[in-house]
Parts: sequence; structure tokens; C-alpha cells
Amino acid sequence: MDHRTLARTGVEVSPLCLGAMMFGAWGNPDHEDSIRIIHAALDAGINFVDTADVYSGGESEEIVGKALAGRRDDVVLATKFHGSMGEGGGRDPNKSGNSRRWIFQEVEASLKRLKTDWIDLYQVHRPEPDTDVEETLGALTDLVHQGKIRYLGSSTYPPSRVVEAQWAARERNLERFVCEQPPYSLLVRGVEADLLGTARRHGMGVIPWSPLAGGWLSGKWRKGLQAPSSTRAQRLPARYDLSIPANQRKLDAVESLALLAEESGISLIHLALAFVIRHPAVTAAIIGPRTMEQLESQLGAVEVELSDDVLDRIDEIVPPGTNFSQADAGWVNPELEPAARRERAPARSARAF
Repeated sequence: MDHRTLARTGVEVSPLCLGAMMFGAWGNPDHEDSIRIIHAALDAGINFVDTADVYSGGESEEIVGKALAGRRDDVVLATKFHGSMGEGGGRDPNKSGNSRRWIFQEVEASLKRLKTDWIDLYQVHRPEPDTDVEETLGALTDLVHQGKIRYLGSSTYPPSRVVEAQWAARERNLERFVCEQPPYSLLVRGVEADLLGTARRHGMGVIPWSPLAGGWLSGKWRKGLQAPSSTRAQRLPARYDLSIPANQRKLDAVESLALLAEESGISLIHLALAFVIRHPAVTAAIIGPRTMEQLESQLGAVEVELSDDVLDRIDEIVPPGTNFSQADAGWVNPELEPAARRERAPARSARAF
């Protein structure tokens, strides 16, 4: 498997990154089977593994840590922080977020679960309006100086936040985000409008999550078939409930894309992954297999070349730079919430003369 340089770091990574969200209670609870899948991916040439502290409440990191025993030096290891890790439903407001306090506490927990002395890429899982980006970058910079992390990145940041973080890093002489991890697939193309170009202009790598659109492009969603059930569909009905018009339109697009894949002599999975990793801004696409069969169905995508005719047909089915619904974007802009749009400025006090 060929490798690509992660942004301007000089670090070489495979064009497929093994995502570990499905290892643990959220997907595959069998630790030994999950470890076999990780080893199979490494043996196939993947040298890039991505997880997060919140995946199955830390269980995913523990599985990855066990799987990398004896192979840690051969892997570029990425994880993320931000989501709530508090017990009892996350009641403690300080056990989440992007503050210096939480970053310093949670990196130690991730290092312990991953059974490693360092994390190659430590990423902010989501932006947080109430935390100054300089505080977050300052804490992460200190961790780089301590040798606990090598590089830092962001995930699901809108273009304006990406630019703000890059500016703050340069202005304050802090470590900068070297990559962004956005949602990107044949069905979720909104990031093409601005985010991907913004990342390229700032010399950032892009590591898209959910290139199979959360299973929509797995081949199991087809017209005339019963919609597959999953815990993810139950947790996120806005993205899967077929009574919602936007999801019906997604199903129509999936059917057209599946027929295009058949005409091209490839699987829908390979069409979807090849589309994402061929974009010039993309470094690696994150695949998230739950089973060995799912892993094997995805590995061959790196060998697929899509012709201009096929790419033109894709653009006809799903116009560039568009999403079917806001639910697919992975992040809700707080500025669009009613409270932000309707907040009144505080009353001015009377001036004394």
C-alpha cells in the first residue's frame, strides 16, 4: 500500500486509516476478535489507526492498546478528546470539553488505556464556543513539549474555526493543527464548498470520517429492501429515519450510485472510498469495520481509479458541495440556534454628565 505525507509533518501514512469506533460495546464487544481485525489491517499495509476516548467509554482505546503491543513503533496512532467521560451519564461538567484542565487530565487517561508513552496525533473531537482556542492550543503545545503528543489536529471544525485556530497558533507562537477530520462521502459533500480548500491553503491534511456515510454506502441500503437496523440508526434517527424527506432523497441517490458502481464493475464500497481518497486535499479516509468481512470488503479501494466520466456521473447524482441535511454535517452551528439569534444586548446604563 502506497503512503502519503500527513500535511507538512514528513510523517507517511496509508491512504486508509483504521478507525476503531466499532471496537468495544458500541460495535464488536469481543476484544480478541477486534484485535484480530486490527492485526489484519496492519498486515495489509495500513499504518494509521484512529480512535477516541469516548468510543465505548474508553474501551476502544484499551483494545487498540492491547492490539499494538509489540507493534507500537510501526503505527501512527491518533486519538481524540472532548466528549463527556463522566460517570453516571456525564454529570460532571469538567469531565469533557477543550479546557487546559480537562486536556491535561484526559491525555493521561488515554495514554494509560493505549498502553503507550506518546500519542502521534491528538485531536480535538469538536469545537467548543465557550473555550478560548488559545487555551486549547496552549495546553496541547505544552503536551508536545513534554513529549506526550507529537502533533495536534481538529475534527469537524467549520472553515472559520479552522482559520481562527491557524491564526491563533501563528499569532501566539503555539503548535498548530496539522490536520482536520471532517465528515466526507459521496452523500455528504458539504465540505467541498469551503473546508477542503481552506485546509489545503493552510497546509493541513484532511482525514475524513464516515466515507461510507454511516453505512448508507455499504450496499445494504437499497430501494425495495428493508432498511437495515443498527444501534447507530437508533441513536441518530435524523440521519436514518426514512420518514424524513431528506433521507428518502439519500436513498434515491444511493440507488443511483449503486447502479453506477455496477456499471463500472466495482462495488459500491470501493466506489465510495475511492471517491474520497482521490480528492487532492485528502490524506487518508477513516474506515470503521466491525467485522473481518467488513475490513476485507474495504481494503481493495486503494487500487480503484475512477474515470472522469464516472466522476461526472457522481456529480449529477449528488451535486458538489452539498449535504442532504444538516444532520449529516456532524456539527450544529451554535450561531444558528434561537438563543444566539434572539439574544438581546444588555441595557445601557444611563450616562452621567
